Amino acid sequence: MYVADSRASAPSAPASASGAVRPPAGRRRAAVAPTVLALGTVSLVTDVSSEMVTAVLPLYLVTGLGLSPLGFGLLDGVYNGFSALVRLAGGHLADRGGGRHKWVAGAGYALSALCKPLLLLAHTLTPIGLVLAADRTGKGLRTAPRDALISLSSTPETRGRAFGVHRAMDTAGALLGPLVAFLILRATVDGYDAVFTVSFCVAVLGVLVLVLFVPGGGGRPAPAGKRPTLRAGLGLLRHRDLRRIAVCALLLGLATVGDSFVYLLLQRRLGVPDRWFALLPLGTAAAFLLLAMPLGRLADRVGRWRVFLGGHGALLLAYGLLLTSWHGTVLPYAVLLLHGTFYAATDGVLMAAASDSVPEALRSSGLALVQTGQALTRFACSLGFGAAWTVWGDRTALAAATAALAVCAVFSFTLRPKGTTTV
Repeated sequence: MYVADSRASAPSAPASASGAVRPPAGRRRAAVAPTVLALGTVSLVTDVSSEMVTAVLPLYLVTGLGLSPLGFGLLDGVYNGFSALVRLAGGHLADRGGGRHKWVAGAGYALSALCKPLLLLAHTLTPIGLVLAADRTGKGLRTAPRDALISLSSTPETRGRAFGVHRAMDTAGALLGPLVAFLILRATVDGYDAVFTVSFCVAVLGVLVLVLFVPGGGGRPAPAGKRPTLRAGLGLLRHRDLRRIAVCALLLGLATVGDSFVYLLLQRRLGVPDRWFALLPLGTAAAFLLLAMPLGRLADRVGRWRVFLGGHGALLLAYGLLLTSWHGTVLPYAVLLLHGTFYAATDGVLMAAASDSVPEALRSSGLALVQTGQALTRFACSLGFGAAWTVWGDRTALAAATAALAVCAVFSFTLRPKGTTTV
């Protein structure tokens, strides 16, 4: 794979209307910009750290600390949804500074790293919830500025590929994280403490890679007196296509069961021993890693919204398999393959689709709007699914989530954006 010159190293290259640098006439178009590869490396290292914790956290909380499914649903919602409260702030700070995308993202990575050793001291619901909230605050700060950097360093025609490359590298870390956690649990006596300690050291390495190797530029600084405001960022929802994308992401997130619940359901269906539980996320990560780039390129060619909705179709199939009475050895592989396909077809593709409808000066704020709605609804889904599991049982709760996802997917198909390259 060859790479393009970055924005900073190619000042003479003409820019598109969206701000992405286009190669001069006669030059071969680059596949991926160096900024994308550098950010992918940061995400790879950071995901090794975070997924080490994520892989053992459900078992640690439910089995080790004895939390009920409702209590776990609350913490899972905090872990996956609390970042929504600060994503808008992170996006606004990055846009307002013009070139602060790297440093706002770096602050988020650093905050998440500092939270890892605090898990060694938290042994009850309240302190664990506070630590997870702080960790997700860091994720909220970094996500929109990081995705804005990816978008700004790519042309509209290659954004799906760029996000696919980044998500593939990110998922390589997600693939390695549970494996490292599994090896640590098998090799140590105080396995959970060792996992949290090693996770902190790896997270610090990710911050160092960001500081040393990611270019500092972002969007162009706004003219004096015209710096982006929070009101201007929220006003982006007046744009029809972005509003439709945000509404669809919100509705689909409201019916998307958290990953940890999927793994707990698989464990209960198959009787997976506790010591093997940390390996279940590897199946999702492997499928995501293999399919992120091909599906990103496919989204550039056939339409991002088609691929995005197709990913939710794969998730519906995964839920359907979990609801069947089939207990064959192929079941976990099929469910995890479909689960990974869902992420490969939706995560980066959604950001590429939203980028088409957001001006460069407000790119980070616009992406944060979509991410915020999705994160809030997934938080609500975790709470609702945990409560439904506690009251009615796991099978009834999953059946309700499956029906809700099917309805939301049909509605999203009718509400799809019509005026952008996402169709």
